Amino acid sequence: MSPISARGFAVASATAVTTVGAVVGVAQGNALHPVDDAQATGGSTLLADLPVGEQVEVQTASLSQQADVQANAADATAKKAAWETARKQAAKDAVAKQQAAEDKAKAEKAEKEAEEAKERAETKAATHTQSASGGSTFVQQGSYSTAEVQAIARQIVPGGQFQCFSNIVEHESGWNYKAVNPSSGAYGLVQAYPGSKMSSAGADWRTNPATQIKWGLNYMNERYGSPCGAWDYWQANSSY
Repeated sequence: MSPISARGFAVASATAVTTVGAVVGVAQGNALHPVDDAQATGGSTLLADLPVGEQVEVQTASLSQQADVQANAADATAKKAAWETARKQAAKDAVAKQQAAEDKAKAEKAEKEAEEAKERAETKAATHTQSASGGSTFVQQGSYSTAEVQAIARQIVPGGQFQCFSNIVEHESGWNYKAVNPSSGAYGLVQAYPGSKMSSAGADWRTNPATQIKWGLNYMNERYGSPCGAWDYWQANSSY
């Protein structure tokens, strides 16, 4: 190997060459002949100047160093690839989760709309049957307590709509079937105006809460779709 090529190899593996060269130089100086201070501290050793055995050690050290560099680079590449894979999977999972939530919301909305449509159909059918009978099917009493009026309402108004119906009646009349608005003349549980409108449900509209309930239920269904539709409107306008 020429001195020029040996020097090039020494530059490529500077750490290994310098370390081994320094140790060998000191060892030779101690064992064979003295080494001056300049040689011990500031001199440089060419690979070609070393014995063959020591050249092998230097070359081995350089190759080991290169292998370490390559291993570290491979490890970094593997970690980057793993991170990128995890990032892509996380993005896919997020999209899938969002889609599942949207699908669930759509299904719940469709189910709710179907249930409301069913209740409206049942309510309209019940109201139609009651109207066709020409009035109340309940035995009329001389007077009714609030609890009795509410019990009648529960028999007429569909279960899923009763609370909304009850909220309106509570605000309009406090469940007093003889309530009269002194300024407008609105009458009864649902404060029909004029009260005579309720005659379409029965001639006993003044004294029979069942007749008033039937008329009120029919009115809410026809104008707002259901008692809950009427209640939504009432909350926004304090009337219906």
